[in-house]
Amino acid sequence: MATGLAGVLLAVLVSGLNENITKVALADIRGAMGIARDDASWLVALYAAASVSAMAFAPWCSVTFSLRRLTAAAIIVCMAAGVLCPFAPNLSVLVVLRVVQGAAGGALPPMLMTVALRFLPPNIKLYGLGGYALSATFGPSLGTPLAAFWTEYLGWQWAFWQVVPGSIVALLMVSWGLPQDPLRLERLRQFDWRGLLLGLPAISMLVVGLLQGERLAWFASPLICVLLGGGLLLLVLFFLNEWSHPLPFFKLQLLSRRNLSHALLTLGGVLFVLLAVILIPSSYLAQVHAYRPLQTAPVMLMVALPQLVALPLVAALCNIRAVDCRWVLAIGLALLALSCVLGARMSPDWIRTHFYLLQAVQIFAQPMAVIPLLLLATTGLAPQDGPFASAWFNTIKGMSAVVATGVLEALITRRNHFHSTVLSERLGNLPGAVDVPGLAQRMHAQVVTLTSSDLYLTVAAIALAMILIIPILPTRVFPPRAA
Repeated sequence: MATGLAGVLLAVLVSGLNENITKVALADIRGAMGIARDDASWLVALYAAASVSAMAFAPWCSVTFSLRRLTAAAIIVCMAAGVLCPFAPNLSVLVVLRVVQGAAGGALPPMLMTVALRFLPPNIKLYGLGGYALSATFGPSLGTPLAAFWTEYLGWQWAFWQVVPGSIVALLMVSWGLPQDPLRLERLRQFDWRGLLLGLPAISMLVVGLLQGERLAWFASPLICVLLGGGLLLLVLFFLNEWSHPLPFFKLQLLSRRNLSHALLTLGGVLFVLLAVILIPSSYLAQVHAYRPLQTAPVMLMVALPQLVALPLVAALCNIRAVDCRWVLAIGLALLALSCVLGARMSPDWIRTHFYLLQAVQIFAQPMAVIPLLLLATTGLAPQDGPFASAWFNTIKGMSAVVATGVLEALITRRNHFHSTVLSERLGNLPGAVDVPGLAQRMHAQVVTLTSSDLYLTVAAIALAMILIIPILPTRVFPPRAA
């Protein structure tokens, strides 16, 4: 069983790295395949739409078609699409391949949580969930270093092909290690067709609308109005349908569990913070000091590699009966806020080494902010509710990353405009300022720095706000072995 769990974990990490690496290496891919910037943005948006949609519906499919069959099929499809992507003859074919790969990759994280909840003994279940937490902490931080390695040394094609070695190993481990459940095709007689026809386009429209909103000027674009407005309407209808369906994809009644509702709410905020602390230094170093991904890689590795040690240690801490995981969560969020407050003191002189202290604080802060949420969300669940909890947790996880991306892009644009306007007005009042050599470059660096500082303060405020609801909403839980 341990082999099967490790295989699913490897497949999830490979899939997550595939998504992050292709984002980081997108400029190299565009240049090699002759894709315009606007067209390339659809590659990212449609991949994300397929991935988040698959997270929502995969748990139901795993019960119907068996966990091992669905996991193996997803690994094979994800790997095959990755092999074919560099050979796509045109953009349309590449988009189709990426959508297929996104759906296959998105189906994998729910399988990891389901395996951990279903098969692991109670005393080590939290360690399995800690492995799931790697997909939120380890994977995103490792994307930049790996993208740098593939593009600098092996070629842009490896941004797609890097899924192959890990997928082959994961497929062998899953095929040998996971038990084979019987098919439960009788569930198809109660298949929630209305839910699928409402939920799939709802999620896809919202994801695409959020990721393309900033590029298309949000509600000034009729397309964005249709995507976001129509997506919200369909989502409401989808949830109304799920409430009364005898075999739903989502069990809304689970939201009456205070700990699950709190975990889902806080998860959205945590993922916003985790995405921001990756984006801010990467964007700053690229814009102000022209860093390539290879030069930014040490900043990301500072957090990514220690996760392999920090996550098991935090899981062990939360597995102690005397430890209240709510306080672990509060400390983790406080450390994240501290890291961001330190980052808000940045200046245009900051280079890579200035971010090392911030990243060091996050080594334990990130798992301390994720593992308690998994414990709160899953403790006390009935076995039959495991797939429903997985659907909720993973869909919120995927959608939160999308919302965070859209919100951060909007904040960056508006703060850039604000600081540019203020600095331009001040310089306009200084006689002879326009004749200063290198003024435009220095002004750009100052604008980027001020915007980055604003983002750090915003993220710190979000982390602190999540601490305030801990004494109100969640209740004390004990690790599974204690129960």
